[in-house]
This record gives sequence, C-alpha cells and structure tokens, in this order.
Amino acid sequence: MTVDGDRRRSVSARARGVVAVDRDRRRTVSALAAGAVAASPLARATEVFLPGPPPGPASAPSRPVVAVARRPGLLGQRSAFDPGRLADGLGAALSRATGETSPVDGLRRLFKPTDVVGIKVNTLGGVGVSARPEVALKLANWLQAAGVSADRILIWDRSDRELRAAGYEIGTKHGVRVEGTNEDWDRNLTEWGPSASRFARVMVDELTAVISLGRLKDHGLAGVTLSLKNWYGVVHNPNKLHADSCAPYVPHLVAHPLIHDKLRLSVVDGSEGQCHGGPGHAPNWAWPYDGFLASTDPVALDAVGWRILDERRKEVGLKPVKDEDREPRYIAGAARLGLGVDDPARIEVVDV
Repeated sequence: MTVDGDRRRSVSARARGVVAVDRDRRRTVSALAAGAVAASPLARATEVFLPGPPPGPASAPSRPVVAVARRPGLLGQRSAFDPGRLADGLGAALSRATGETSPVDGLRRLFKPTDVVGIKVNTLGGVGVSARPEVALKLANWLQAAGVSADRILIWDRSDRELRAAGYEIGTKHGVRVEGTNEDWDRNLTEWGPSASRFARVMVDELTAVISLGRLKDHGLAGVTLSLKNWYGVVHNPNKLHADSCAPYVPHLVAHPLIHDKLRLSVVDGSEGQCHGGPGHAPNWAWPYDGFLASTDPVALDAVGWRILDERRKEVGLKPVKDEDREPRYIAGAARLGLGVDDPARIEVVDV
C-alpha cells in the first residue's frame, strides 16, 4: 500500500511553516552565489550551494559522546531480535548519546511535536546488511512517546523495492509511513561543493528533522559506510559520487543545509557487522557484533565505527582498509568542514 497524494499534501502543509524558512534560505544563498558562478552554464539553470563557515561549537561539540551498547544474544535463532535486548541496548545508546535518562527523554530533547521527522535507513544491500526494520520502528515508537505524532514520522530510503528487499513493509505501519523516494526528486538541480544533485523532494518540502540509521559495514570503494555516507540515498546521482574514495563528496553533501540543518541524531545498527566485501551482503565476513552505536556527532560516530571494523578485520587476518588503498578519508574531510570531530583523543566513547 502507498500513501495517497491527499495525505502527502496534508503532511506537507503541516510542515510548510518550517519548510518555508529552508526555501528562503536556499534562495538567499543562491542569489549571493550567483555573481561568483555566473560564467557557468549549469549555474544559470540551477540553485547553488556554496559552503559557508564551519558550524559553531553548538553543532560540533569539542568532545562528543559516542555511545556503544553491546548486548550478547541480541540476535537469537534465525537472526531474530530478542525484543528485550533490542529495547535495552538501543535505549541505553540513545540515552547516553543525548545525555538523558531514557531514550524517550533523549528524543524529546532533540525533536519537537511540530517536527516532521524522517528516519533515513540504509537498505541498499538487502537483508543481512541493511538497517533492520525492528530498529527503525523502535525509534519511531519512542518518537511518538516523545510527542511526535505517528503521521509526522517517515521511515524511508531510495526506493520501495530496496526497502522491501531489506524486510520493510511499504505503506503505513502503526501509523508511521514507510516508503521510498521512488525517483520523486526536487525539480531544482543544486550545486554543492564539487558536484550537483537533485534532492529527494521529501527532504525539500516535508521533513524538518532527520535521523540517520545506518549499518556497521565495510565498503569496497569508500572503506566504510556508516552514518555520513548514508546520505547518498537522498540525491539522484550517487553513482557519480564515488571517485577518490568518496572523499571530495561526502563532506560537502552532508554540509548542505537540507541535511546539516535537519540532522539531529545518528544511529548505527550493529546487530551484525560486516568487515569486508561491502556494500553488498558477504556472509563470510559478517559477525554478530550484538550492539548499537549512537551520537549527535555523525563524524565521531563514523570514526568509532571505522575503528571497530578495522579491529574485526585484524581478528580475521585482514589488513586495515587504509592498507588496501580505501581509507575513508571523507571522515577527516567532514571534520575539516566543521561537521564533527574525528580525533580519537577528543571523542568520548562510552560503553553502556
């Protein structure tokens, strides 16, 4: 079942007051940049985003927390979640990452009842190497307990096809929409850093706040794919953004106001990890990590996840990804743009 046009317009209308600010901001940035790029044929037909100064300390704390919650036995027979361990582990990670005593209080701190919240999942690899539906739905349940109504929550990725292949039911699940972008791109082509893209229309017109829900896994070109690279799923041309281990592209994409200004929380589903052979499913390199990672700093989260994957690679006799000429240099690039912290000495990793 898909959501009909009337309902989509209704959700869009509820978000219009906040979204109008985004539109005005993009028009202003476009106007300011127009003189500098007028010589470009592309610029005459597009919106333009030029990165401004790095975000301030409020959005990139000097010592961010990355919460790591491991619960042995998280996945039981046939890789099914133990419900108690799922709630306990994910809840502990969210609570510590947000500095609150419960996951509901943590989400209440980050999201308002007036927000339209998108949970961006990573389902490219299908079952076994995608963010699990149970994790996304648990986040959606806690968001509702924190005051965000079900009809203001969207679980989504690039397409219905990929979501189904990863075990998601398309339509409305307990009042929460689950659906793909399905080629529904904004009509404006936006230049950002080294590239240009059309963003998912839902990111432009509906969502006011987002959560990244990635998976703990290796990537054959980028080194790792956790939280930051998850945002490749909201632009129409990710296939054009993999040169040089994605290093020039990921940081500037995540710095775009449509992502940066709405991103409140990043979570990694580590129920199973995959240390080699990604981004597709390679069962021989999968192992039960039995845990979750969470942070309000996506750069710190990816730096810690990278270390976890390299530690597993060492355990099974593989070289670090850097020694295979696929170091995820985009993580350091994101830190240089002020999107977060990648220095291990400045990241507080907390086991909960």
